[in-house]
Amino acid sequence: MKTLYKLLLFPFLLCSFAFILVDEVIVDEVIKAIKNGDAAEISKYFDNTVEITLPDKSNSYSKSQAELVLRDFFNTNVVKDFEVLHKGDNAGSQFCIGTLQTKNGIFRTTIFLKQKGEKQVLQELRFEK
Repeated sequence: MKTLYKLLLFPFLLCSFAFILVDEVIVDEVIKAIKNGDAAEISKYFDNTVEITLPDKSNSYSKSQAELVLRDFFNTNVVKDFEVLHKGDNAGSQFCIGTLQTKNGIFRTTIFLKQKGEKQVLQELRFEK
């Protein structure tokens, strides 16, 4: 009976671990794209609507609008570096807080991802002075 229990438990644990790794990869890909100032790469992970907060404006945007807003932000604020201060998760959501260094100053950056169906999607991105 113990052998049967172990055989049934192992695939479940393996699948759970695989989902955690996939979620971590998505957060890391978004971080990498921010470091590169690559709005197109970040937009691959956008939800249907995305909340973007910038020093001079904050709004909910469609995927395509959000990419344009982000591209404009990165064109104005050329990225020098991005340092992760904290990453975490809570009930299927993931977040990352970091410091974005640009030619125009430093921005506290917050990334929020949420589980939607079988994938993680980027729902909110904040750049605050």
